[in-house]
Amino acid sequence: MVRVETLLLPDQSDHLLSLSKRILDSLRRKQIRLITAESCTGGLVAAALTHHAGSSDVTEGGFVTYSNAMKNRVLGVSTETLASFGAVSQETVREMAEGALRQAPEASVAISVSGIAGPGGGSDRKPVGTVWFATAVKGKETYAEMRLFPGDRTAVRTLAAEYALLLVQKRFET
Repeated sequence: MVRVETLLLPDQSDHLLSLSKRILDSLRRKQIRLITAESCTGGLVAAALTHHAGSSDVTEGGFVTYSNAMKNRVLGVSTETLASFGAVSQETVREMAEGALRQAPEASVAISVSGIAGPGGGSDRKPVGTVWFATAVKGKETYAEMRLFPGDRTAVRTLAAEYALLLVQKRFET
């Protein structure tokens, strides 16, 4: 028998799953299909959404593009953007979200996430906990924003996944 370890602490997991259920219900009511493009969260946003039975009527799928090469090849993030601004930047997450939306014609919204979850990899300009997000909606402007999350790698990734879901909801409330 293979034992599967939980990636999140129970209270973190419960909160993320509860939030993802509320977001799914909201998107379902509005008949909106979603695609994800994730880096530092490693698919955590898509996993939280697809945890719930019936999520396929809302969740189109997800891309985990951890390396710059994958961001470029799969999502079309330009090599110039990656060289000039880095993977953790407004420019990169914008291109990630727009690329995901291009790759998923049935989706009407994309959320992208790229950041530094730690424990290493941070700098003075981009410390551990720095995470950029973007939402792209067909026919509308792409929005991007940055947050700095406290805590260890698990906390940063969980908080980033939760915030990504909230941004999707926020995008359709305005």
